[in-house]
Amino acid sequence: MPDENRPTNFIRQLIDADLASGRVQEVVTRFPPEPNGYLHIGHAKSICLNFGLARDYGGRCHLRMDDTNPAKEEVEFVESIKEDVRWLGFDWGRHEYHAADYFERLYAWAEELVLAGKAYVDDQSADAIRDSRGTLTEPGRPSPWRERSPAENLDLFRRMRAGEFPDGSRTLRAKIDMASPNLNLRDPVMYRIKHQSHHRTGDAWCIYPMYDWAHGQSDAIEGITHSICTLEFEAHRPLYDWFLTQLGLAHRPRQIEFARLNLTYTVMSKRLLAALVKEGLVAGWDDPRMPTIAGLRRRGYPPEALRAFAERIGVAKADSTVEVELLESTVRDALNASAPRAMCVHRPLKVVIESWPEGEVERIEAPWKQDAPEKGTRQLPFTREVFIERDDFMEVPVKGFKRLSPGKEVRLRYGYVVRCTGVVKDAAGEVVELRCTHDPDTRTGAPKDGRKIGGTIHWVSASNSVPATLRLYDRLFQVPNPGAGDSDFRTQLNPASLAVVEGARIEPALAGAAPGERFQFERKGYYVADAKDTKPGAPVFNLIVSLRDTWAKIAAQEKQ
Repeated sequence: MPDENRPTNFIRQLIDADLASGRVQEVVTRFPPEPNGYLHIGHAKSICLNFGLARDYGGRCHLRMDDTNPAKEEVEFVESIKEDVRWLGFDWGRHEYHAADYFERLYAWAEELVLAGKAYVDDQSADAIRDSRGTLTEPGRPSPWRERSPAENLDLFRRMRAGEFPDGSRTLRAKIDMASPNLNLRDPVMYRIKHQSHHRTGDAWCIYPMYDWAHGQSDAIEGITHSICTLEFEAHRPLYDWFLTQLGLAHRPRQIEFARLNLTYTVMSKRLLAALVKEGLVAGWDDPRMPTIAGLRRRGYPPEALRAFAERIGVAKADSTVEVELLESTVRDALNASAPRAMCVHRPLKVVIESWPEGEVERIEAPWKQDAPEKGTRQLPFTREVFIERDDFMEVPVKGFKRLSPGKEVRLRYGYVVRCTGVVKDAAGEVVELRCTHDPDTRTGAPKDGRKIGGTIHWVSASNSVPATLRLYDRLFQVPNPGAGDSDFRTQLNPASLAVVEGARIEPALAGAAPGERFQFERKGYYVADAKDTKPGAPVFNLIVSLRDTWAKIAAQEKQ
């Protein structure tokens, strides 16, 4: 039984009622993706919902590939789907299925409908079928071949399977009601001819079932109790039930619809995502700017953050749009609890501490996370020359600037208080080096004379730090609803969605960062060692998310 302390929703209430009435003894759900692309964060919501319900009710969730369209499906997509589900923390065990494995049974059931006069072969083209379907206010027009005899339909259908006819020349349609107010019941297509090899069945078939025909029957074959779909399938539910009724199947799954995830500054359409990849507007399905699960994984989003996000947004019956800031906030919460702290200087400015002996190195023991001693410590080498952020120095400081400037002091994180005593410039007048002194009594405490120190900044040793490449990722689009209306989503891409920083310097303990390892770079943001491009001793770090919502800050400034 479900956890009484867990927040409920309308789907759980329906399941509770089915269990209480005895209609269902074991909850069996399924996640049925089409292997025609990489899964995105909307699919992550569905994964968490279906697998989560099965877990909470002590049932099971099936992973079923809805592989009924060989023109768009690839083994690469099948494997990526399985990797994504596992990465999110779910396991289907022995319950992996493919709609293609049911092709023979689906075909036999289709013959039953043909013999019963409930399906017929139509010689119209796809365009003609579409034109005769009618509108919401006008009924459809029956096909000229709608009244063929069952015997003639069966002969043609078998010849379709045998490969006698070219692509698009004939279809098998259910014979329901061309005047139905539900357009999905106006003699929907069940099979189309496609002389194309299938990644699982090879060349065994040249006719392939449509989703509406394959889906409900696949659910019935597997004993699915609750077929949970997104809201656009609500109008398809009468057809789902019609097929099950006509076949007289003993097991009747229950279809339940919920609102899909819409996220600001994001496109969720597989067609648009595929266009981004094919047109080279991103670097692949796993580009860290993509909303694909593979992209979010490479970006550094932890799986527990996506599960928590799915829990936070819940499920509803009406479509709505979720602010991407909520996702980013959820990611920050997860990383703040788990990511060790480290120091990385993004744009280095050399500081020479003239009071420090040349050649002397002090190894400062610093915690990876101050509130988590179990994470251990690392050593920070303190030397005569260090790097600080260029932004942490102003020759003529503005009001309220609490970092380094001539004559002013700051504390170097875990290190000493230093005072700027001089500035070195190049021929163009650019500051290239600072001269400082340090207070040797401030390594572990405040100045003994009680003077106030402006602020604390991060740093790395100039001689002992390691160069690193940083990829600063931002949102892929610069408008909240890309592609809305007649707009071209290509014109709404954010030109600043990726900035590459070469020459950053990291503390030596980060040199061996493993691909996928996450850190908080103090005062800068959360980063991950890129899963593909990080090499031993030469890490490439991706910005996962900033320490705070900088977009909200910008929006607030624009309103002023």
